[in-house]
Amino acid sequence: MATMSVRGLDDQALAQLKDRAQREGTSLNSLVLQLLQGTQKSTQSGGLKTFSDLDALAGTWGAEDVTTFERHTAAFAEVDAALWQ
Repeated sequence: MATMSVRGLDDQALAQLKDRAQREGTSLNSLVLQLLQGTQKSTQSGGLKTFSDLDALAGTWGAEDVTTFERHTAAFAEVDAALWQ
């Protein structure tokens, strides 16, 4: 298991992390691991659960989110004919 040092973290950010860890009833180390590993507490098991899909986001987008996504991904629908010659 690796050990890591974080340099350059300002006092305000550290205070916010400590406050969040206290609110969530976990240690600062566990919270930072949770954030770095993209995990979230599982409400059923009380442990950490790692997600490898986007199911947690299903149904959370509004009309504005959809419009923005479609605008930003429209170029992917275009076919460059020069690539297929």
